[in-house]
Amino acid sequence: MRAEIITVGTELLLGQIVDTHSAYLSRACAELGISVYFHSTVGDNRERLKETLRLAGSRSDLVLIAGGLGPTEDDLTKEALAEVLGLPLVEHPPSIARIEALFARLGTSVPPGNYKQGLVFEGGKVFVNRNGTAPGVAVTHRGVTYLLMPGPPRELIPMFEEEVKPFLISLLPGEDVIVSRVYRFFGIGESHLEDRLKDLIQNQGNPTVAPLAKEAEVTLRLTAKAGSVKEAEKLMEPVRQKILERLGGYCYGEGDLSLEELVIRRLLEQKRTLGLAESCTGGLIARMLTTVPGSSGAVKGGVVSYTSEAKGGVLGVPSAVMERFGTVSMETALAMADRARETFDSDFGVSVTGVAGPDPVEGKPVGLVYVGCAEKGCPTRIYRLRLAGNRQGIQLRAAKYALFILQERLKKGEAQT
Repeated sequence: MRAEIITVGTELLLGQIVDTHSAYLSRACAELGISVYFHSTVGDNRERLKETLRLAGSRSDLVLIAGGLGPTEDDLTKEALAEVLGLPLVEHPPSIARIEALFARLGTSVPPGNYKQGLVFEGGKVFVNRNGTAPGVAVTHRGVTYLLMPGPPRELIPMFEEEVKPFLISLLPGEDVIVSRVYRFFGIGESHLEDRLKDLIQNQGNPTVAPLAKEAEVTLRLTAKAGSVKEAEKLMEPVRQKILERLGGYCYGEGDLSLEELVIRRLLEQKRTLGLAESCTGGLIARMLTTVPGSSGAVKGGVVSYTSEAKGGVLGVPSAVMERFGTVSMETALAMADRARETFDSDFGVSVTGVAGPDPVEGKPVGLVYVGCAEKGCPTRIYRLRLAGNRQGIQLRAAKYALFILQERLKKGEAQT
């Protein structure tokens, strides 16, 4: 099956938004054994969009289109495709009902433009949008399947994973099943991970191994195609073992759980609690954890002790410690972690102090970070990190390192050095 991807939106051409959909959809297609031959980006112009659609239909079996399904006049994807194919658009009552229900919950009437989002191709396939008002649509015409999805990532990605992917699998020949497993790594960059797995990636066939860099971490997707789930898992198992033999120390989980979700789950399962003391991360760890449902049962509180006055006055870090060793030091990190645990009467206290940049602090270089982890009944441990990146990148990496250290302690009883 030959496929191509079209992303729609003038904002993409102007560079106001980065096109991440083409990469995401290409990876997803590759995992399904679908070859993507072309990427195109076109603005919100009816004639140029129609020209792009005609070209795609002349050379591909599957055309994946992202964007242009909104309620405004410049959202033209469905209308342009209908003109190219000579097919009418008809109302889809369930989609219209979902739109009306959404606006009713908001206590307002449906704007006229939103009703056009409920138009679909007669006889086509409709994909429910659980995170927005524009349903996805698929239609097959003269041997070519066109698949339209909304542009916002929070709408497109769940729709693709939950509804579009099974539809694409149904288009593939044979009755084989495709099984994927995701492994999550922290503390190793994408290039180093790929280098350690170079032979597996270069010689892959079935199963496939696909690394993906995310925010300050890396995920690895292992995918196999076989006659049954059991057979697919049997194909993946030797490769999985090789991956974990080489990189198991960096692997913090399998599946869809993020690092912060995993920490909250383990704290709740073990009926343990956490107090935080953050300096250079400015409350980022607390924010990451408290976005997880149920986190109130595990996170007792946190202090953003950004200045030496806050470290001493709010947390009670001895001034003598800061004067002798500096606010960015293992001694200060240790005192912050201990005081966080004591202040919130929690099982764990985690602290972060460091230099996020752009300038050095107290003669300490940008990227130097100390993480403290205090546990009731155990010695407090301090971790010295040297992190690279801009200010935001260092803050994010420091926060994730703190979470990684905590989850290792929760998993093994003692974090690894």
